[in-house]
Amino acid sequence: MANDGEKRMAAERSLEYIRDGQVVGLGTGSTAAFFIELLGARVKQGLKIRGVPTSDRAGKLAASLGIPLIQLDDVQQIDVTVDGADEFDPQLRLIKGGGGALLREKVVASASRQVVIVADSSKQVEVLGKFPLPVEVVPFAQALVVRRVEELGARVVRRTDAAGAPFITDSGHQILDCYFGEIDAPELLARRLSDMPGVMEHGLFIGLASVVLVAGSGGVAEIRR
Repeated sequence: MANDGEKRMAAERSLEYIRDGQVVGLGTGSTAAFFIELLGARVKQGLKIRGVPTSDRAGKLAASLGIPLIQLDDVQQIDVTVDGADEFDPQLRLIKGGGGALLREKVVASASRQVVIVADSSKQVEVLGKFPLPVEVVPFAQALVVRRVEELGARVVRRTDAAGAPFITDSGHQILDCYFGEIDAPELLARRLSDMPGVMEHGLFIGLASVVLVAGSGGVAEIRR
């Protein structure tokens, strides 16, 4: 893909945030996969870390590369999490969940001292909303949540897998991809979605990112809140 070079550049830069002995949150998605692969190479060279994966997919990749894994229950806090994003704005508010792991990603991010987001230049926007907002729901409440999100002005698409069946998350939930257009008040929308019965989590990550490493033609820029 055209942006793979930028994704790898951002992932390489994120290794500067990793120290021996740390507990590291392992994100999900194509850019985070580059980070896990690079981290695995460092582990083979002697780096001693323990990883907390944000998805079964990330965990399988990390295990295949020899990265020692632990559960979130095994630690009180994660030192640093490296993850990707589908969009980020100048305030480092994010949309995440394109890979279907938003619930565990948000839990891991909230338990981390530092959250490093790695992204290619296409993910940088002035206003969130170009990418559809994922909302994770319990199957029982899906129809109700669809109606209520539509009342907020979104076009809602039920996410499906390659076979056309409902996409099921690692936690057994389903995902609605919600097309709001430009999201002028992310904090307000986040509260409204969180207050809906049946919504397990939504893809607005607000106040969680410590730094975004965004790669472009000129190299990797470090953006902080």
